[in-house]
Amino acid sequence: MVLVAVVLAAGTVFERYRGAEWVADHFYGSWWFAVLLGLVAVGSLSRVYTLIRSKLIRSHIPSLLIHIAIPVILLGGALTSWTGEHYSITLAPGETKEGITLERFEVLYYPGTRTPMDFVSHVTVADGSAVRKADISMNHILRYDGRRYYQEDYDDQGRTTLSVSHDPWGIPVSYTGYALLLLGLGWLVIKRSERGVNKGSERGVKGTIASADNNADKNICPPHSTFTSPSLPSHSLSLSLLFLLLFPLAANAAPRTLPRETASKMGEMYTLYKGRICPLQTFAKDFTTKLTGKATYEGLSSEQVLSGFIFYYSDWAPILDEVSPKRQKESRALVEMLLSGRSLKLFPVADSTGTLGWYAQNDDLPMTVSDDEYIFIRKHLSYCQELVVKGDFATLEKVFEKIKLFQEKRAADVLPSPTRVKAERLYNALTTGRWLAMLTLTLGILLFAYSLWKKGSLLSHSLALLYLILLTSYLLLIFILRWIAGGHIPMAGGFDSMNLMAIAIGILGLVFSFRSKKFSIFNFQFSISAAMLSMGFCLLVAMMSGSNPPVTNLMPVLSSPLLCLHVAVIMMSYALFFFLMIIGIAGLISGKKTFNFQFSIFNLAKRLLYPAVFLLTLGIIIGALWANISWGNYWTWDPKEVWALITLIVYAFPLHPSLSVSREPKKFFLYCTLAFLSVIITYFGVNILLGGMHSYGG
Repeated sequence: MVLVAVVLAAGTVFERYRGAEWVADHFYGSWWFAVLLGLVAVGSLSRVYTLIRSKLIRSHIPSLLIHIAIPVILLGGALTSWTGEHYSITLAPGETKEGITLERFEVLYYPGTRTPMDFVSHVTVADGSAVRKADISMNHILRYDGRRYYQEDYDDQGRTTLSVSHDPWGIPVSYTGYALLLLGLGWLVIKRSERGVNKGSERGVKGTIASADNNADKNICPPHSTFTSPSLPSHSLSLSLLFLLLFPLAANAAPRTLPRETASKMGEMYTLYKGRICPLQTFAKDFTTKLTGKATYEGLSSEQVLSGFIFYYSDWAPILDEVSPKRQKESRALVEMLLSGRSLKLFPVADSTGTLGWYAQNDDLPMTVSDDEYIFIRKHLSYCQELVVKGDFATLEKVFEKIKLFQEKRAADVLPSPTRVKAERLYNALTTGRWLAMLTLTLGILLFAYSLWKKGSLLSHSLALLYLILLTSYLLLIFILRWIAGGHIPMAGGFDSMNLMAIAIGILGLVFSFRSKKFSIFNFQFSISAAMLSMGFCLLVAMMSGSNPPVTNLMPVLSSPLLCLHVAVIMMSYALFFFLMIIGIAGLISGKKTFNFQFSIFNLAKRLLYPAVFLLTLGIIIGALWANISWGNYWTWDPKEVWALITLIVYAFPLHPSLSVSREPKKFFLYCTLAFLSVIITYFGVNILLGGMHSYGG
């Protein structure tokens, strides 16, 4: 398995430079790779034979199921390769192939926009003497004559390309292997949660630590106590660090802009932005973030910043000189688009065919526009500028309201519901910036270090618990608001997945903290600090692509309920692996100072490892099912898939009780710390360096 992991990693690197086709021929499709996988199957079967021969089946059923599942899964893959068919057919309207006739192809758009929501091939199928109608779209396939037909591509002439899959043997065998693997791992999770660390392992751990502490008896704490010496830096130093972190820098006088209330009224208008209809506030927030790196500037709201560039450009032009050189060109182009009137698509107008479009002030308007509407659209900005010069902000607000009424009258059927608008505006207003990530990370580091040396007070425990509850609740609120505003569960991008991972860690931290006393796993203080530290890292990574990025439409290929389940399960497993890394660091730092602490966190880590591996396996299998249902292939050797498999292999090693890494705390702590590198490569390395169909940026 070590050799398999190394080969898989090498394959992803070669794919980066040689391409997927070359790697498919020289790695995954080569004879030597087949032999290597065959050796894995033989090794698993030899373990099954050993269990059967030694009559240990009843006490090792989970292990038996797991080691049967591996060769079954490999056999399923081989059958798919040997007997499966995968090809494509292209149909023009009225054309018939394999009994299937294309009636017409249609692109479905999100209401009021030109953003694709789905791609649909309307076909008729000759089913014996009868003819039936069917639709083939993304995540909705056609099963006919033992084959499965998937929507793959289309062209401007109305022709559609369908992927065809015929795999009668490989899929059922592979699915059987998946079921056996999940059953074995699930059984193992239940078994370990009931027993904890087995008695023999516990005696070995105690002996290992006790021998290491043979000359340091005075440092061993009695059960259910915490080591109290040496102490951390004084509270005044900690407060000083926080003060320096949060203390705002002195600011120059802000440039002129609209009053906050007037700018807020402007933000209530609708606009077409990034292919979706949203409040103008969303555009303002993204505009401000791209220019300044934050959603606000010098205490001014994003709507005030946007209105400042529109109505007081001379005051705001120097801001562009403050932008980093890397973003200078992009920022100036952004402002140029705004000043030219091409960015603000505020006016919904239907053309002669009844198709609704959104137009900016200087766009070419349809001939259906009346003279009054033409003047209203062309002159609105000049009139607003005149009111700003006069300082007549009350009338300006009425103009904004009039534009909004125009929008609601012309686009009533496609505008988002008031509930979605309120959710999006609240989400935009809750933008925190990177200070929340830095604060959480700083508090987590301080509390984590403190938990290794001293037992905190009831007040510090209560404050830490309150902060974790509030932070988790806030992130959950962000998740819910993005869900309501976008109309789909937010799990498709980098920010969404990291936010979900932070929520999972927060929930796990709260569960561990409330149940730590009952199970005597480890102290409350360590649980909270580990959660805060982990969440801080997640928030920091999430903010790399922008603080609370705008809500976006979901791509058609991602419109599947399995996506939500796949991402949620994978993020939960990553959250557990993050906890294991933190526990590993704590175990390495604590050294020989306390037997009770090391054994407690070792016991906890062993308990967490089993559900973490189970959840990662479940997430990979759900992803395979989703891919098979949507595209006809359950495994394509994409770099993201490969590195997820490598991560599974890496974390499966400590499950073997015969290995020293699973019995000796020091080795186990070091392994868990280093093993998280595989998660980092899977999540970040593939996106940044290796690419593939699963990579995403924000």
